[in-house]
Amino acid sequence: MAENQPQVIVLMGSTSDWDVMQHASQTLDRFGVPHQCRALSAHRTPAAVMELVSTAEGNGVEVIIAAAGGAAHLAGVVAAHTLLPVLGVPMASVLNGLDSLLSTVQMPAGIPVGTLAIGKAGATNAALLAVAILARKNPELRGKLQAFREEQTEKVLNSTLP
Repeated sequence: MAENQPQVIVLMGSTSDWDVMQHASQTLDRFGVPHQCRALSAHRTPAAVMELVSTAEGNGVEVIIAAAGGAAHLAGVVAAHTLLPVLGVPMASVLNGLDSLLSTVQMPAGIPVGTLAIGKAGATNAALLAVAILARKNPELRGKLQAFREEQTEKVLNSTLP
């Protein structure tokens, strides 16, 4: 694998999702995971989505994070075109993201999408889950993930109330 070849694709249905999905990118950056961020729509650019996703595995990608609001079809469309793990991040929308959450989590049996929380927490956790998936085959990344977890533990143990 080339040094900067993306291992993760962070895909969103619209550039307006970047305010949230940048947290996935920042988290992947923190762990040094090469990734690509793209805005493509399941409805407006279906051929481009299919091309990106169907060639991803052959290009070294191991995980796809897909974010979408409303009907949230992007994650399902992505999952339909790859055997790679697809992690769905529902975006806040008309119903405060509940519609997006239900559309993503209620995928019919047979084509799974791992679904995270709505918004920033979901974007961050999707990236952390992608790191955990990659760390299964990468001892250096596993060490970074272990150190991150230990840092979180220490922050909680060292916190004080006013």
